[in-house]
Amino acid sequence: MIYGQNQSVIASPFVAESAGALDVLRRVRRWLVVASAVLVASLAMPAVARDASATFADIAEKLLPAVVNIATTQAVPADRKPRDIPQAPPGTPLDDLFKEFFKDRAGPQDRERRATSLGSGFVVHPDGYIVTNNHVIEGADEITVQLHDDTQLKAKLIGRDTKIDIAVLKVEPPNKKPMAFVKWADSDKTRIGDWVLAIGNPFGLGGTVTAGIVSARAREIGGQYDDYLQTDAAINKGNSGGPLFDMAGDVVGVNTAIFSPTGTSLGIGFSIPSNIARNIAEQIREHGRVRRGWMGVQIQAVSEDMIETFGLDKARGALIAGVTPGGPAEKGGLKQRDVVLTFAGKDVTDSRKLPRIVADANVGDTVDVIVQRTGKRVTLRIKVGELPEGDKTLTSTKPGDKPVPPKDADRPGTVEPFGMTVSRITDQLREKYQLAENQKGLVVVAVADGGPAASKGIKPGDVVVEVAQQEVTSPADMKAKVEELQKQKKKAAVLLIDTKGDPRFVALRLEK
Repeated sequence: MIYGQNQSVIASPFVAESAGALDVLRRVRRWLVVASAVLVASLAMPAVARDASATFADIAEKLLPAVVNIATTQAVPADRKPRDIPQAPPGTPLDDLFKEFFKDRAGPQDRERRATSLGSGFVVHPDGYIVTNNHVIEGADEITVQLHDDTQLKAKLIGRDTKIDIAVLKVEPPNKKPMAFVKWADSDKTRIGDWVLAIGNPFGLGGTVTAGIVSARAREIGGQYDDYLQTDAAINKGNSGGPLFDMAGDVVGVNTAIFSPTGTSLGIGFSIPSNIARNIAEQIREHGRVRRGWMGVQIQAVSEDMIETFGLDKARGALIAGVTPGGPAEKGGLKQRDVVLTFAGKDVTDSRKLPRIVADANVGDTVDVIVQRTGKRVTLRIKVGELPEGDKTLTSTKPGDKPVPPKDADRPGTVEPFGMTVSRITDQLREKYQLAENQKGLVVVAVADGGPAASKGIKPGDVVVEVAQQEVTSPADMKAKVEELQKQKKKAAVLLIDTKGDPRFVALRLEK
């Protein structure tokens, strides 16, 4: 090794003339041949990876004409009473004097201003229909679209969807010729690691192409219907509403948001998947608005502690905590305590997925819904309704059952394993906790600090309606049911808790 590190031994004519040096030289040469082979092999491996990317020039040249820059303007109300100008009492002689004297001092804040914003979009139909983000055009008085050849066109807003953040615009094609447009891809086929291109108008520069990969799928960043593709293709301010392309040149996503404390790209961008964006855009084009599917249920997640109670092999599906009277779910036979496993042939892997699947369903279609009910699978047929305007969830419901006939009054009882004290619902407790007249169950009157009930968010005023899928009508009933579960060596008890008309299931551990 020492000879390989000292090139002067190899290069010196004097050393090479000796017999001993010749032997050393031969060994050094053999070492260099081996080392060179390893070096060549190591350098060759990245070259194979680079060949896979090739150049994006051809595909970018093809797609750029269909991507547009969007500029909006809106009026900003003037400040009628600037703080740096004295204000005289209205109607007095000084009022007219002050107005005349200070009229030339009115600054920009005293006059109506025009605010502008920039974004991106893409043409999806040769007749001039353009898709962008709703937040790009929200509140705009005027919308101007600039094409790749710098042609500027006035755009009309066809419709928008605030929940998914999609808007559709319409421009008149220049010279009445079909416009360059792009097609939608099937985002369900997109895999983590696939190459993607983002084209848009970052910082108002226009026509900018960036490349990256799909770095994650099904990202949630705070919205009810979030199901974003995540990409490391550079997305910055102004890219909003622009397309994310796959290597076939089809739109796989609509660039919408970035994760960045500085406001610039850190390699974490989010795009609305094309299958979601396309459905919204087509509905807007056809109806001018979005019609979302609706069942009329309130749902929650299935936790590990609930698996045994509902007869599941693992934590999955969406647990029905409440059903809207007269809604599609009730008419189709869906019940409280059912766990939805599939909806319209699509697996409900967790509770967050069900709202998206239902929202995407066609209003008026009758679909198969497979649920887990008392340990068995049941197939129901439910006709999809239309989500009412202003509804922010699948919907919640208040129990509509008749009140339980009064029995002999029991004193409040403490359920030791849970660290909570419950009581029958008396007139005094009903008034104290503002409970409904038809409320049934046992009201929680005390919760031990740090106990199992407190750790799950149960508090005084909550009502225990069921324990292990059985109604409880007295503290003695609840204690007996808990003791029964303990004798059966159950790990947890699932309680149906109602908080002022908001039902939910809570699993409490039974271990002492």
